[in-house]
Amino acid sequence: MKVFNKKGFAALAAVALLAAACGGSTTEGKTLTIGISLPLSGSSLASAGPARDGALLAIKETTIEGYTLATKILDHAVDGVHNPAQAATDVTTLVGDETVVAVVGPFNSSSAKAQIPVSSEAGLAQCSPSNTNPDLTKGDAGAALRGGRPVNYVRVAATDDLQGPAVAVYAKSRGKSKVFIVDSTDTYGKGIADSFSAEFTAGGGTVLGREGAPAGTTDFTAIVTAAKALAPDAFFYGGVTADGAGLFRKAIEQAGLGDVEFYGGDGIQDGSGEGSYIAIAGAAAAKSFSSVAAIENIPDKAGFAAKYEAEYGEAPGAYSASGYACAQVILEAIKTAVAAGEVTRESVRAALTDTATVYSTVLGDVSFDENGDTSQKIISLYEVVDGNWTFVEQIDYANK
Repeated sequence: MKVFNKKGFAALAAVALLAAACGGSTTEGKTLTIGISLPLSGSSLASAGPARDGALLAIKETTIEGYTLATKILDHAVDGVHNPAQAATDVTTLVGDETVVAVVGPFNSSSAKAQIPVSSEAGLAQCSPSNTNPDLTKGDAGAALRGGRPVNYVRVAATDDLQGPAVAVYAKSRGKSKVFIVDSTDTYGKGIADSFSAEFTAGGGTVLGREGAPAGTTDFTAIVTAAKALAPDAFFYGGVTADGAGLFRKAIEQAGLGDVEFYGGDGIQDGSGEGSYIAIAGAAAAKSFSSVAAIENIPDKAGFAAKYEAEYGEAPGAYSASGYACAQVILEAIKTAVAAGEVTRESVRAALTDTATVYSTVLGDVSFDENGDTSQKIISLYEVVDGNWTFVEQIDYANK
């Protein structure tokens, strides 16, 4: 476990105590471990750390009579960037621990693509707070990842077939008609860029050009030079901060295009702390816009923020509530299994993925469809104002 900020060390210390007593769970009995598999070092921590902390808070608050709750946190960032191969290794480790009955995570879609075949074969339930690529769950692609086995993976985030178009419609509403697109070439980055592009052009906009810049790209000079010659009135970046989003935005400003608006998905909305898009881009982050496949206006926003701040000394991040909600649905599935008489991986998986179950969560009422996708179809939009992400509006596609 590699966690390098002050809050992370506090969380790590808390994990050591959870096996003995989690939120008052001091009754003797079988240990039930909830794995947490996220990228938790380098620039990835700014995005995924709040999801981890939300999950830990929910677990800390919960007692299940006759059982001891524990957590096992694994960091699958390599050199500060989410790494699918390490994600696969980490879920294999969790599968090998017979006390692990479910997992919160992963965070990135490419990591989910690597993990789902492993967890599915083991019948180990997962809940992602943030994965958005549609092919992880839907249609032939989703079935292929599961190997034809029953659904074991759910998510509380809406998918990119909603998120990408939401950003495109918003950019069009701001008068943008000529966009240059860069994506990180991985599952998430390419997927959200594809859906953005399709909606933008369907709405009458023009994609002037598109380039791929794999995770770890640090020099965007050639891409920006080529884009500048085409005179775009907007840029779209498909990828996450750790892939190079902030460096790309800085390169745009350095080329004299700082006034050209910059759009992205939830991969760049990671607060303003160390390692975040805003911190890396600096002043160039102005005129940046993003979406988040999560709810900004949660039912008890003030109450959740108060207890989160009391625990961690800072405001919730974009995916704190989603991490909390993932832990909530897993804990409820465990309670259902307890009530039925036996807690096994299969009983937890079956309870979690029951399409008839409606979970009362910090996000509101949540259920999962036959693919494991959330019933909530909400996208939130943000703008960088005075060095911070500021909420603009929330769109509920379930009502459209």
